[in-house]
Amino acid sequence: MATNTTQTARPRVLLVSGSASDLDLVLQCQEMLEELEIPSDIRVVSAHRTPDAAAETARNAEKEGFEVIIAFAGMAAHLAGVAAAFSRLPVIAVPIAVGAIQGVDAALASLQMPPGTPVAAVAINGSKNGALLAARILALADPELRDRLNRHTEKERERYAPDRIAAEIERRRQERHAARKK
Repeated sequence: MATNTTQTARPRVLLVSGSASDLDLVLQCQEMLEELEIPSDIRVVSAHRTPDAAAETARNAEKEGFEVIIAFAGMAAHLAGVAAAFSRLPVIAVPIAVGAIQGVDAALASLQMPPGTPVAAVAINGSKNGALLAARILALADPELRDRLNRHTEKERERYAPDRIAAEIERRRQERHAARKK
């Protein structure tokens, strides 16, 4: 089990990864949380290779002060279900695109939890949306976070302002025209 707290405040979100090979997506999620000033902690535990550690991590998450768990796993993607089975915290699954069908199996495994073991799931490799969903959950009881989340949303919307889109269209037209001349 690996731990990596990036901020001095008590971590609110526990990021669990089923494999070290998924850490780039986990770090992408953590960066989005950091942008919103939400402290998080990373652990690598596998539902299949280290099942006792996975269960213990989920079981202790609330006692450690976490408020949301985000679980990253590919293929059979049982980690989110294990977390939900051993914790009453909200669990968000981020299915990872690996294997023969590039995460479709992980997405289906994350979505098909039995009654009584709820797991929210975001898109395959949807680490940013996992962070944003966790932020929305936490913002229900945190007005300052709600304000930060609102500012983030407005900043994202600015990217789609008509003048910015017009400039992007013109830039791409010029690139395509230059490429055709070659």
